[in-house]
Amino acid sequence: MANGGPVEHGYPHLETVRAAVTALYRRLSYDTIHQFTSSVVPADVAFCDTDDLHLGVQRVARELVRHFRLPQARMIVAFRAMEHAANVELTAGPEYFVELNDRFRTHRRDIGAALAHEIMHVYLHRVGLSFPGTRDNEILTDTATTYLGAGWLLLDAYREDAASSQKLGYLTPEEFGYVLAKRSLVFGEDPSVWFTSAQAYTAYGRGLERARHDERQPPLTAAGWAGRRRYARDRRQAQDHPSVAAPDGPYSFAPDSPGALRVTFACPTCHQRIRVPVRGRVRARCALCRTVLECDT
Repeated sequence: MANGGPVEHGYPHLETVRAAVTALYRRLSYDTIHQFTSSVVPADVAFCDTDDLHLGVQRVARELVRHFRLPQARMIVAFRAMEHAANVELTAGPEYFVELNDRFRTHRRDIGAALAHEIMHVYLHRVGLSFPGTRDNEILTDTATTYLGAGWLLLDAYREDAASSQKLGYLTPEEFGYVLAKRSLVFGEDPSVWFTSAQAYTAYGRGLERARHDERQPPLTAAGWAGRRRYARDRRQAQDHPSVAAPDGPYSFAPDSPGALRVTFACPTCHQRIRVPVRGRVRARCALCRTVLECDT
């Protein structure tokens, strides 16, 4: 939790975020992910200053448990002085003990964001999905929270001005915006209408542009002129020198058969690697997320 300190920006964790999206599709399946077509809505996690603190926290926790489809899970929530925003004790259940930073006693509108992250830890624990190392595992948790419909709360908790700052989670604001945009492009949902933070709206716009950039990479037909020209040059080089490795980039070539090539690139939706023959116009379907891709190889 950044509380008055500097907020990191940009995309320093982008590769881990993309790996997390791929891992979600692999572990949960296309059908399970598409059970989360609707996000948590503001009315369900609203917290008024006149609400009873403990009853309100339990109500918001129950709503997030319901959203994440966690049967027979009960969150016991308490407050204490701590460095981080929140913590959860992962046990066999059905009861899980969640601790929230004392700061949330008076910053109640962000309680839903803190609980969403901790309850996602429980969800991932139950499905047996984790990344090695604390940092990568927390990035996985932020990504999963966002992709499955509650992460807009975490981005909306980001506020920054000349005198103060606040941000929850391990992702940067732009990375939260990127994952939200990935979700939006899949489900046709616009989370920006729920933002109360102007900075969150800006971060989402930047993340959306980065997500759309993924959809404009060759060999996809939506690639721009410069990308298509670079792709044609790299393809010629691969055809003339098939034993020479292509430069690092969004695609790579490999021999398929004598005189033929295959190109490998990342699915713009789930980032699973896809291999298709180099033979002009090709329609590919990602086996993981079922996205149909129009390619010019």
